[in-house]
Amino acid sequence: MLNWILLFISVLIMATGYLWRRKIAVSIAATAQTPAPTSASAPAPTQTPAPTKKQKRVRLLATAVTLVGAYIFVTRLIHIIFNPKDSHTFEFSMWPERVDVFGVSLSVTIIYTWFAMVILVCVALLLRFTVLRHFEELPGGAQNMLETIVETVGKYTGDLAHGTGEFLCSYILTIIVLMMASAFLELFRLRPPTADITMTFSLAFMTFIMINGYGIKKKGVIGRLRTLASPTPAVFLFRLIAELAIPVSMACRLFGNMLGGMIVVDLLYMALGSNAVGIPSVAGLYFNVAHPMMQTFIFVTLTLTFINEAIE
Repeated sequence: MLNWILLFISVLIMATGYLWRRKIAVSIAATAQTPAPTSASAPAPTQTPAPTKKQKRVRLLATAVTLVGAYIFVTRLIHIIFNPKDSHTFEFSMWPERVDVFGVSLSVTIIYTWFAMVILVCVALLLRFTVLRHFEELPGGAQNMLETIVETVGKYTGDLAHGTGEFLCSYILTIIVLMMASAFLELFRLRPPTADITMTFSLAFMTFIMINGYGIKKKGVIGRLRTLASPTPAVFLFRLIAELAIPVSMACRLFGNMLGGMIVVDLLYMALGSNAVGIPSVAGLYFNVAHPMMQTFIFVTLTLTFINEAIE
C-alpha cells in the first residue's frame, strides 16, 4: 500500500515540477516579447533578451523537482512490479574469491585478466585485418583515432623518458589498455583485477624490471651501481632501499585507489538497496571510468619518471 501512495505522490511531484517549469518558460517568453522602451533616435533592439539569473535558478529548481518525482516514480514502480528485497549487509574481502577450473583453484583476478586479454587480442586482430590493412595517406575514422592515440602516447613517453626507443612506447600503451580494460569490468559488477594487490604488484614489478633494465643498458651494471652511490657512497644503502621500495609503493598506491573506488560503489548499492536506480550508475562513471583513467595516468607517469632517472 505504501508503494502505491508513494507512486501517486511521485506523479503529483512530477506534474508540479513540469507545470512550474512550463510557467517559467511562458514568463520568459512573455518578457522576451515585451519591447523595451527606447528613445526616438535609438534603434529598436534586435536581440532577444536572455533569462535573468533569478529565472534561471527557478527553472533549475523546477527541473530538479521534476527529476526527483521521476526517480521516486521509477523506484516505486520497480517495487510494485518486481518486489525486490532490500539487502543491508556489506561483505568485503581483502583477497578475491577463488574458483575451481578443471580441478585447479584459480583466483577470479586471473580469470578476469584472461578475459580482458582475450577481448583485447580479438580487438587487436580485428584492427589488424581491417584498419591496418587499408591504411591511407590521409587518415580518417578509425585510422585517425589509432594514429592519434599512438602519437600521443609516443610523444608523452619521449618527453618524460628521453632516448628510450619505440619499445617503451609499446609497453606503456599495452599497460594503459590492460588497466583500462580491467577497470571497465567493474561496470558489469565484476571485481577489477587492479583491485587485487597481486595484480598491482605484478605491474609494479614489471616497472621495476624496466627501470633497472634501461639503467643497466644505458650505463652498465657498474654505472648503475655508481648511480645509487651518488653523490657519496654513504647514501648507497639508503638509495638501494628507496629503489626496492618503488614497486611496493606503486603497487599499494594503485591497489588502494582502485579498491577504494570499488568499495564506494558497493556501499552505494548497499545503502540504497532496491532504490539503487541510476545513482550508482552515475557514480560508477567516475569510479569505474574517470578514476581508473587518472590512476593509469599516474602509474604511467611514475613509470616514465623513474626510468628517466635511471638513464640520466
